[in-house]
Amino acid sequence: MRLTKFTDLALRAVMRLAVSEQDDSATTREVAEAMAVPYAHMAKVVTRLQHLGVVEARRGRGGGLALTDVGRRASVGWLVRTLEGEEEVVACEGDPPCPLRAACRLRGALRSAQEAFYRTLDPLTVANLVESPTGPVLVSLSGRRTD
Repeated sequence: MRLTKFTDLALRAVMRLAVSEQDDSATTREVAEAMAVPYAHMAKVVTRLQHLGVVEARRGRGGGLALTDVGRRASVGWLVRTLEGEEEVVACEGDPPCPLRAACRLRGALRSAQEAFYRTLDPLTVANLVESPTGPVLVSLSGRRTD
C-alpha cells in the first residue's frame, strides 16, 4: 500500500508539532521549511488537520500552530484512515469496470491486507512517533537548541 503525499505531509507536520513547546509554537511556514515542502501544500494539510481537531492554529502576535491533546493521543491508524479515506486498493468499479469483479478473489485479499496495514498502525500514537531517536532530529530541524 502506498500513502498519498498529503497523508505523508500530515504525518510529518504532526510529528514536528509534537516536539514544539507551548511557548515555541511553529508557524505553517516554519513547518513547511523544516519538512522541505512548499508552503502552499503544508497550508492545505494544516487546514485539514485543524478540521479534524488535531491541530490548533492561533493568529496574530504570539500565534502559531499547536498539536491538540486529541492530536497528541491520536492513533496513527485513525489518522491515516481518515486522511486516505475508505477507498479500496484497486478500483474494480472503474470505467470500464473490471470484468472479473463478480468472481474475483483478489479484491477481498487486497481489502484484508489494507485493514491489516491500518491495524498495525492503530496502537501507535503521534506521541509514540516522536520518541527518541526521532524527537531530537525533529527538534534539530526546527532550529531550536536541545540543551
